[in-house]
Amino acid sequence: MNPRVLLFAYLGALVAISLLHSPALLATLLLFAFIASGQDRLALLRASVRALAVFTLTVGLSWLLYSWLWQGAPDGRWLLLVILRVLLMVYLGLWFVRRVPLMALLERWPSATLLATLTLSQIAIYRRLLADFRLAFTSRRAAPPRLTDRARHAGAQGIVLLDKSLAAAADAAQALRSRGVFDLPAPNDAGAAR
Repeated sequence: MNPRVLLFAYLGALVAISLLHSPALLATLLLFAFIASGQDRLALLRASVRALAVFTLTVGLSWLLYSWLWQGAPDGRWLLLVILRVLLMVYLGLWFVRRVPLMALLERWPSATLLATLTLSQIAIYRRLLADFRLAFTSRRAAPPRLTDRARHAGAQGIVLLDKSLAAAADAAQALRSRGVFDLPAPNDAGAAR
């Protein structure tokens, strides 16, 4: 199927899902998407749940605390509605990304293709850098690392990634400045006279 048709179908599905207010209907749609996704269904569900774990805990506990303190009794129906809606949206998004090749979707938009290519290359660079960090960390350890060692290692990774990002941003800003992107236009004489 045409990637653009799939994109518009996905965007339409997101709008339709946001307009639904029945947990039973959302659960039915999630079950239908789960069945229709084929062999990838368990991997997609696992990735969706993993992506939503922090959101679900934060929003769920906050809503339950709010309901309990201000309303006297927790209202689980709203929480169930939100969790099912977001889970269905994330599941469909992951399914869409897995099924539709990004470059085929953007082939008619040259500037978007360029931006996607740059983004994907940066992602590949950072993945490689993180994999190198991980290999270096495990190769220098005879015993399993303690939590403090992991925290120190994560901090070192963060510093290197931040330095790399700042250097890339400085290079990009310098390239844009040399091309006159940041030059202010001359004030319009007709507009200044008013």
